[in-house]
Amino acid sequence: MKTDFPYTRDLVLVGGGHAHAILLKMWAMAPLAGARLTLINPAPSAPYSGMLPGFVAGHYTSEELYIDLVRLARAAGARVILGKVSHVDRALKQVHVAGRPPIGYDVCSVDIGITSGMPELDGFSEHAVPAKPLDDFARIWDGFCRGTGDAEVAVLGAGVAGAEVAMAAAHHLQSLGRTAQVSLIDRSRALGRLGTQARKKVLASLDALGVDLIEHAKVLRVESDHIEIEGRAPVLSQLTLGAAGARAYDWISELGLAVENGYLRVGPTLQSESDPSIFAVGDCAHLSHAPRPKAGVFAVREAPVLFHNLRAALTGGAMKEYHPQSDYLKLISLGGKKALAEKRGLAVSGTMMWRWKDQIDRKFMRQFDDLKPMVALELPSEHARGSEAHRSPICAGCGSKVGRGALTAAFDHNGAAREDVVALPGDDAALLQMDGLRQVLSTDHLRAFCDDPVVMTRIAAVHALGDIWSMGAAPQSAMVSLILPRMSADLQERTLAEIMETASEVMGAAGAQIIGGHTSMGAEFTIGFSVTGIADAAPITLNGAQAGDVLILTKPIGTGVILAAEMQMRALGTDVARAFESMSRPLARDAEALAGAHAMTDVTGFGLAGHLANICRSSSVGAELDARVVPLLSGALEMSEAGVQSSLYPDNLSDALPLMNAPKTARGRLMLDPQTAGGLLAALPENAVENALKDLQDLGIEAVQIGRIIEGPMRLKLIE
Repeated sequence: MKTDFPYTRDLVLVGGGHAHAILLKMWAMAPLAGARLTLINPAPSAPYSGMLPGFVAGHYTSEELYIDLVRLARAAGARVILGKVSHVDRALKQVHVAGRPPIGYDVCSVDIGITSGMPELDGFSEHAVPAKPLDDFARIWDGFCRGTGDAEVAVLGAGVAGAEVAMAAAHHLQSLGRTAQVSLIDRSRALGRLGTQARKKVLASLDALGVDLIEHAKVLRVESDHIEIEGRAPVLSQLTLGAAGARAYDWISELGLAVENGYLRVGPTLQSESDPSIFAVGDCAHLSHAPRPKAGVFAVREAPVLFHNLRAALTGGAMKEYHPQSDYLKLISLGGKKALAEKRGLAVSGTMMWRWKDQIDRKFMRQFDDLKPMVALELPSEHARGSEAHRSPICAGCGSKVGRGALTAAFDHNGAAREDVVALPGDDAALLQMDGLRQVLSTDHLRAFCDDPVVMTRIAAVHALGDIWSMGAAPQSAMVSLILPRMSADLQERTLAEIMETASEVMGAAGAQIIGGHTSMGAEFTIGFSVTGIADAAPITLNGAQAGDVLILTKPIGTGVILAAEMQMRALGTDVARAFESMSRPLARDAEALAGAHAMTDVTGFGLAGHLANICRSSSVGAELDARVVPLLSGALEMSEAGVQSSLYPDNLSDALPLMNAPKTARGRLMLDPQTAGGLLAALPENAVENALKDLQDLGIEAVQIGRIIEGPMRLKLIE
């Protein structure tokens, strides 16, 4: 979170629909000074509805289907909040998302699509999958196609969307060599909104693919393996898909805004008829001045008007009006690589129509790939010697820390010796002994790599507590150290409320009390904590490792390379989200299961190999690290193979070389990747390993045995 101008207004986008995705792309090209942009969406990516039938048919991969919202938000300078909106408090101007503090807004735009769930149909919620929202549907379909044997699929709703899904499913299952029975069921006449020519052609395609069309059917109940229909034999179905009964999400009707059948009523400016600070676009909106059917083409064409009007609402400018076209081109997938085009009653089908549709869809998706990443600094012709090595943008998190060599030299002089301060060479924490009380003291802070203050606070708190947990101590107290980017008093209050509620939650769950802190304004968001802990027994340090000990790691590694790739907009949003989830997981239970360790540390800035080297130095032992079994975060190896490295990697490599050879492989290089809020690395007696691993497994922690402590001299053998 870095800005050249103070933030003065909050614009919150609820949902990652097509209009909002296009708006983010436009914002990246022309940001608005003083506006803080926030996107809230349940997932880090959003499927493009135009390519969904092609995905179901096997013509597109899941990677081609999704718009990467994390990458798009990075380009737009927006913060991403992953979660489902449950309520909007219009009086307080706050958006509520489960599991986090409310998000304040000055202007809010809603683009969340619709759902085709049918909770009123007996058994649907338990045994069926709505085609909308598309995320869950795409994931479940992908898993279903990995099965074998006969396949029975039923689609409820024989409109255009249902027919496309049924034809695509039949085509793909047949192409996989599976005997498939696909049923398309409707309570009235199928494809009633299509013209005569188009309907006839789609019905012919359904018949050619062997889809069983059942019209005028009253569905009584959905079971796990069949559908009960009044007056008919049950329809067998291993997977039932709902494509009928599209409706708005329930929480929209609870806002106290004007609605039409649950959809937000908006006028020509796309503002709510009841509240001008709330906009709505796409399928969740009802254009009261020009009602239109639910179709993605309208959301796409609303985007430029929405972009202009949101900026006008934030700046006090004049609004534009959106007037949709009276008719639009319908491109309907026909299962295989054939499509039908219809407009004004004229229908044409065949492979040429598929190629045309494919070109349109791929062009739409390509716009989200053409994003500008952070680039190396341009050096002037005259520059100080050594500047060439520091052109790359500095990484955030632990990637922005100072290397071990500089730290060792800087802290070589520790001032006057005191009897109540116990020296712990190599450890990041201090040990204070007073009247029998052992108190562990540590401090840590992070340069923000995520613009969501809640995520950053949660990760920074877990990161700071890592030193306490790794020494076997119980967290006691915490002080907050915070630098906020320049923003107005109102936004300061909103941001501090999010940060402090999150900090209190994490520290409280760990057993620590927040006792104060310090805040200031600066160029970018930085957050840290000074923490204390109480050790009932002698703390676990770095200097107790013994030959024969087994090395246990409790979290996968790779945060440094993923965060570096995210800065360059090369990482997948799903991989970034999984990395955030890993970094946010506290280590209290890990520490309890590893309480019998001879030596232990949390894996942070020096990387896994660097922290293991510190154990070797402190304990005067050697170690073997088997990189082949070290768990990696999703996407980390791919980015390392592509040459992505954290800016701290060269320092970590230089520091480790006296004890080990330079890594030869991409996986080996990841052993020196700086970690943020990494797992615990413990040297455990061999006779305690089995029980410890079982305890960790029972807790849902995927701990792994990654190596062994061996006799000195001090060295680190990296097995690649």
